Amino acid sequence: MRNTLLLFLAPSAQAAQFAIKTLLGGGLALWLAFRFGLQQPQWALMTAFIVAQPLSGMVVQKGLARLLGTLVGTCMAVLMMALFAQAPWLFLLALAAWLALCTAASTMLRSAWSYSFVLAGYTVAIIGLPAIDAPLTVFDQAVARCTEICLGIICATAVSAILWPQRVERQLVQQARSAWQAGVGAAAAALAGQASARQGLLEVLGRIVAVDAQREHAWFEGSRGRQRARALRGLSRDLLTLLRLARGVARQWRQLNEAQSHALAPWLEQVQAQLQATERDQLPALASRLREAAEDDALDAAQRFCLERLALLVLRLDTAGHSLAAVERGQVTGEVPPALSWHSDWQTAAVYGARSALAFLALSAFWLATGWTAASGALLLTCVVCSLFASRENAAQIGLLFMRGIFYALPVAFFVGQILLPQLNGFAMLCLALGVPLFFGALGMASPALGATATSFSLHFIVLCAPQNDMHYDVAFFLNESLAMLIGVGCAVLAFNLVVLRNPRWHGRRLLRATLQDLARLTRQPLVGAESWFGGRMADRLLQLARHYPVLPSQSRSRWDDGVASLDLGDELLHLRACLAAGDRALGAAETQFLEHLRRQLLLGPAPQRSAALDDALSDLLQALRAAPPSIDRRLAEAALLQLRQGWQHWCEQQGENHGVA
Repeated sequence: MRNTLLLFLAPSAQAAQFAIKTLLGGGLALWLAFRFGLQQPQWALMTAFIVAQPLSGMVVQKGLARLLGTLVGTCMAVLMMALFAQAPWLFLLALAAWLALCTAASTMLRSAWSYSFVLAGYTVAIIGLPAIDAPLTVFDQAVARCTEICLGIICATAVSAILWPQRVERQLVQQARSAWQAGVGAAAAALAGQASARQGLLEVLGRIVAVDAQREHAWFEGSRGRQRARALRGLSRDLLTLLRLARGVARQWRQLNEAQSHALAPWLEQVQAQLQATERDQLPALASRLREAAEDDALDAAQRFCLERLALLVLRLDTAGHSLAAVERGQVTGEVPPALSWHSDWQTAAVYGARSALAFLALSAFWLATGWTAASGALLLTCVVCSLFASRENAAQIGLLFMRGIFYALPVAFFVGQILLPQLNGFAMLCLALGVPLFFGALGMASPALGATATSFSLHFIVLCAPQNDMHYDVAFFLNESLAMLIGVGCAVLAFNLVVLRNPRWHGRRLLRATLQDLARLTRQPLVGAESWFGGRMADRLLQLARHYPVLPSQSRSRWDDGVASLDLGDELLHLRACLAAGDRALGAAETQFLEHLRRQLLLGPAPQRSAALDDALSDLLQALRAAPPSIDRRLAEAALLQLRQGWQHWCEQQGENHGVA
């Protein structure tokens, strides 16, 4: 409670600047809407608050996404009304299907542009629902809504870019450096075999995913922002490779006996010292010494494998350092890898889409049965809340926070809109009456903990006050609209609680099945971009599994172990294919047959009876490797092949100890 009061009574400089910018952008949009004589100027004011973001690139990106979604939703509203103007129940069914489709699409598209699907979903409701009784006015309403929304976007973007601009691309440098430090720390923990290596892996994966999410916003901040966004793609790829190599060295090190590991301990200490050092200009020289040491005839094959992998790790550490420097300079030379991919599950998206459709249809049936005059407002709120939050795992909690904002807005809006505004005259006095509550609402929007409640308060305060050129004050209408808001959000929250993924085991099985399919595709996936493609998807899945892991019963916690085992298997497969591709001569049929056999076994999934399923094809490829001219790449491929077999056998044996696979 004390922290909340301090947020409003003694806000930080950044929060105060954000509130002032949001208020000025909204005020400018409202003034222009009045000057242009638009039908509902409050939509321009609301849009300025909706697209408000602390960083200028976020405002531009969100504004463009909102504009695109609004245009698509406007076209769909006109089309649906043209098709179903004489049958309102068909229009409501079509709108429910469109809302479910847009919600599912926004879930599948794990990008900032998914906001376009959200807008495309509920814009049809904004335009179409008021036009059900007068379908011939739908085109006029569509033009009016687009004009008002575009005006709000332009004003908010202009004010954010001119007044105290805060650029995403500058924060990218700090976030990239934090991700780099976390990646190096996770690599050092993996080499040391520390118990915190698992937590370090999750931390660095979370940081990589988080900083990659900001990359799209920086693209709209000029040439320097685009260059840093491109450099960040290279850094993400290099950090994923660094983690893969460090975990590979740790797995290889565990194959050594005590005498062998003792002999190589000085080399491992040198690598760990470089990971902890601030200056790393000796990395190429250390990699050369490691490779020279690997040529010692006194060492056996396992020790050579360790040294050669350590050399690769050192070289990748050097490459990742150059990638970080490119992000800091904002300059990129040469080709950059593709962006990180993400996990997508159409069944989960279908469940989230069903949430939206169920809530909308339930309230639509109530409207058709009772003829409630204010039901269109409740339906609109249901569409908005479902579109925004139905794809969230904690949708019900966010919906309740949204409803809390409505409860806060009701008394304030009643005092301002029904008591204070009738006594005032002029635009300046209107801005003063609306500006004070909205300023405190914008301060709350700057806090992540209060963002949902404060945003709801601000938007519903604007709706209930409804600033227009020709103001109307009606207490009965105010109460009816307030009731509609509460019922609309309540139906959405009820749907979130009824249609929910309550069983993490089901979710874990879905994640495992998708992982097996990606592992099978990895046998054929082009190596260019394969690291970002597989690493990004596995990072997303491991983070999801980690959220469910602490609450699962002990016999089901192997879902996390399945995720780690599949990550290890994919890492070794990537390493094997990279080493085979770097060889001087292709291995021909043996390589092709092994990868095809591995693909079929991965699609079947691990099981105790299939622990030896790779042995025959693996032996053929191993013989071909040993028959080829000796080279570092061939030796590394041999080590990866042996680790691949061991990882597959271990994964299959795990299935006999617990629940089995999907």
